[in-house]
Amino acid sequence: MTASRVWVFFYGSYMNLGVLREVDFIPDKWEVAKLADFDIVIRPRANLVRADGRCVYGILATGTHAELGKLYAHAQDVLGETYLPEAVLAETRAGYWRPALCYISQSMTPRPAAKDYVGRILTPAREYGFPGWYIERIAGFAPRARRH
Repeated sequence: MTASRVWVFFYGSYMNLGVLREVDFIPDKWEVAKLADFDIVIRPRANLVRADGRCVYGILATGTHAELGKLYAHAQDVLGETYLPEAVLAETRAGYWRPALCYISQSMTPRPAAKDYVGRILTPAREYGFPGWYIERIAGFAPRARRH
């Protein structure tokens, strides 16, 4: 029996298809989308926080529960962050609403983000044509060079 595929909303480095390929996760379908009433933070990994009136951009992609389990086990074992699924309703670029899972950490210890990590999010954000204000928001999490 073929495993059923579910939609998942990726908003951090996992919206980068190159990053997904590095961990052998290749969605058969994906599309640009946004999620209302959340904001993105990157400290040190991307995460979402509830924020009325704000929105987060990313992609909706398909995967099996086994693939998602493996992907987020990697996030915990290699990256040191625990993300748990929540049900969300995302809006596609075409204006359609799609129910999806979205993985959010409830226990991330705030720390500065690494510049290369922020870059792994900025590159697809630009490629997908996210709004300029949102790209600036992501870029704002990159560490600043110290001046002496």
